[in-house]
Amino acid sequence: MRIGDSEGLLQLLDLANDGARTDEHVFLGTSPEQPHQRVFGGQVLAQSVVAAAKTVDSERLVHSLHAYFLRAGDATKPITFGVQELRDGRSFSARRVHAYQDGRPILSMIASFQVEADGLEHFAPMPEGLPDPESLPTTADLLGKVDHPAAQDWAFNRPFDVRHIEEPIYVGAPAPGARTATNAVWLKTFGPMPDDESLQRAALAYASDYTLLESVLRRHGVSWVTPGMNVASLDHAMWWHRRVRVDEWLLYVQESTSASGARGMGQGRFYNRDGLLVATVAQEGMVRLPRIP
Repeated sequence: MRIGDSEGLLQLLDLANDGARTDEHVFLGTSPEQPHQRVFGGQVLAQSVVAAAKTVDSERLVHSLHAYFLRAGDATKPITFGVQELRDGRSFSARRVHAYQDGRPILSMIASFQVEADGLEHFAPMPEGLPDPESLPTTADLLGKVDHPAAQDWAFNRPFDVRHIEEPIYVGAPAPGARTATNAVWLKTFGPMPDDESLQRAALAYASDYTLLESVLRRHGVSWVTPGMNVASLDHAMWWHRRVRVDEWLLYVQESTSASGARGMGQGRFYNRDGLLVATVAQEGMVRLPRIP
């Protein structure tokens, strides 16, 4: 199974219902082939959102999640998702999801769902003066000719077209003058997605884990190919503010507010091309280096 297009992403998010056990609804998911057969964290997030959404009324949409990555996932094995119903109120529902492999949790998440409602409106404005996505190179343009499994996977086996605004740090460190704790990309799926807001939001959860920790690395002049570096997501929080289309260009603006104790903090905001803030993300990741630059 490969997911280099929207059809592959939809297949990934099409979880099988495995019934109920004690106090859990149970669903089964699969993973695509990946370098080193390590499951991408955004995949487990998105599948967990789908599993939880299957247990709430369709008019209730996920508006927030808080998750911990507990173990690395094995892409050669199926993932079991156990969903516990924590609360169903008049407007909000809460669900706990555990993703399991070999009987051990690899992710623990609580998500909240809400019936859409009117209320106060404001948001942080979208940055101005950034280049349009059509003017930027694709990941395939940058990495397509690099003869390495990871480079080929990033170039051709992603369901999202990701285009960096700053110079990417895939294979080289940023220039000294560009070592800021910021990062920004345009992204969208390669093909159309269904008019299903729950699936759109799950897909955005998938994409939210792509580049968030790059703001940490960029600040310290570190690239993804730094010898001996070990990076892993530890926890992830996300809030959806407005309806979203992942098959239309979204600006993902990221910054790192802190790095210490072999951990780095990344925060991100998703804007659509109309300048509306559609989601906010925060993540802490482990960043271990053989030496500190």
